Amino acid sequence: MKIFIALVLALATVSAEEIYSRNIVVPVVGDSEGRITNGNTATVGQFPYQVGLSLQVTPTAAAWCGGSLIGKEWVLTAAHCTDGIIGATVYLGATVRTSAEVTYKVSNKDIIVHSAWRPSNLRNDISLIKIPAVSYSAKIQPVKLPAISNSYSTYAGDYVIASGWGRISDAAVSVTNNLQWARMQVINNNVCAASYGSSIVVSSTLCVSTPGGVSTCNGDSGGPLVLESTKVQIGLTSFGSSAGCEKGFPAAFTRLTSYLDWIKVNTGISY
Repeated sequence: MKIFIALVLALATVSAEEIYSRNIVVPVVGDSEGRITNGNTATVGQFPYQVGLSLQVTPTAAAWCGGSLIGKEWVLTAAHCTDGIIGATVYLGATVRTSAEVTYKVSNKDIIVHSAWRPSNLRNDISLIKIPAVSYSAKIQPVKLPAISNSYSTYAGDYVIASGWGRISDAAVSVTNNLQWARMQVINNNVCAASYGSSIVVSSTLCVSTPGGVSTCNGDSGGPLVLESTKVQIGLTSFGSSAGCEKGFPAAFTRLTSYLDWIKVNTGISY
């Protein structure tokens, strides 16, 4: 219990960048096959909705996040990835991180950060990026979102797939080159709140268990979480334990069913 209390205090006082930092991108040294952590290497075209984002944080510093293609002109990602950046390079159709089928450069004028995003408590960690209209192909396809409804499943117990180019272990110094994925299981929010506290884990949060250290990690932020059964995106990578990605604490995501109206208002996309 003391460990959980310490984590709650740590998470309540640090920003999302410190939880899933927007790592400065440097060349990956050593085995580039890697893991998401302890996951699997993706095959070409396996995740055609996966987006890579090279973020221009300052004129001389870059960072990396993930995202998902939700329409010809729209990418979905995390607010903590895009808040305050100068611009970004958007990679579409990539399996090797920077070898994309299509790339676009966008400025901060093309980014919509949720107006209620709060780094202090990680609320509303969601943003949109407008891109020039892309042509779909075998390697570039949009992901489906949940249908707008009056009620939704909590998804507790469902199996989900996360993907991204984030760090392959707690010891890794940077993101990896080859796209990774992992199969995980959604847990009840009250279980997740036992680690992070009810002020952090709220109704718009979705959490998964990470047995065996299988988890998202730094650099996976903003990337998609889809239902294994339907391939519908239900979350985007938001935060994890400051103790490390392989420590067995839950990984947390922005719950997309809480933001479908916001997405529709800003993009016109709905199901």
